[in-house]
Amino acid sequence: MRRFFVETVNLTGSTALISGPDARHIKTVLRLKPGDEIELFDGTGVVYPARITVMLPKQVKVDLIGKFPLTNESPAYITAAQAYLKDNKMDTLVRQLTELGIAAWVPFISERSISKPDDKRFEGRRLRWQKIARESLKQCRRGRMPQIGPLHTFRAVLEAAYTSDLKIIFWESETRSLHSLVEPLQPGRIVRSIFLILGPEGGFSSPEVQQAVACGFQSISLGPRILKAETATVTACTLIQYLFGDLG
Repeated sequence: MRRFFVETVNLTGSTALISGPDARHIKTVLRLKPGDEIELFDGTGVVYPARITVMLPKQVKVDLIGKFPLTNESPAYITAAQAYLKDNKMDTLVRQLTELGIAAWVPFISERSISKPDDKRFEGRRLRWQKIARESLKQCRRGRMPQIGPLHTFRAVLEAAYTSDLKIIFWESETRSLHSLVEPLQPGRIVRSIFLILGPEGGFSSPEVQQAVACGFQSISLGPRILKAETATVTACTLIQYLFGDLG
C-alpha cells in the first residue's frame, strides 16, 4: 500500500489533509482516485490506514480508517553526532542513517571541519535534511522521524551525551576495538541510549579525543584501515545497531 507523510496539524478527528509534493504525487503521478486506500504516517511512530474522499486543487482529503503504532523502531536509541562534512556528504548520511534506524542526528563543528556554514546557510541545510529524512522514512517504512539538532560546538556535543548509557568516540588513531568494549559489559545490563561521535575528513585531534574521554566517552577504532569519514559513520552506526539494536 502506498504511504504518505501528513503533518500532525492536518490530522483532524477522523479525517486528514495531504498537501505539498505528496498531494501532487497522488494526483498527477499515481493518478489515485476517491475510494482508493493509502497509508499515512506523521513522523511520531503512528500509521493511519486511510481512504481518499476528495481531490482538492492543492490537497487530498482522506478519511482515517484506523490508527496503530509501528513496531519496527530499534530498541536502541542511537544518537549520531557528526562533525560537519563538505559537499553533499551530509545529505547522503541523513538518508542512510535514517534507513539504519538512528534516533537522532547532531551536526557539529570540530577542530578540523573543512566546511563551517553560517547560521542562515545551516538552517537551509537543516530543512533539506528534514525533507530527506521524511522521504527516507517512506522508503524504509519507518514511522518515527529522527531528531535533527541545531549546529553544535564540540563541547556542546559532549554535554548533550551526559545521560546516555554508552558513549563512544570513533578515532582512527585508536587501537581498542568494539569487542574490547562489549565483552566487559555486565550480563543483563541493558544498553538503550547510545551516543556516537564521528569525525570530519581530517579526523579528530588528540586534545578533542582527550576531552571526550574525560567526559566518559570510550575511544574506539573501526579497524586497521583508514575509512572515509562518511564510510566510517555508516559502518559505526551499522555495527552499533547490530550489537545493541535490531540488525541481527
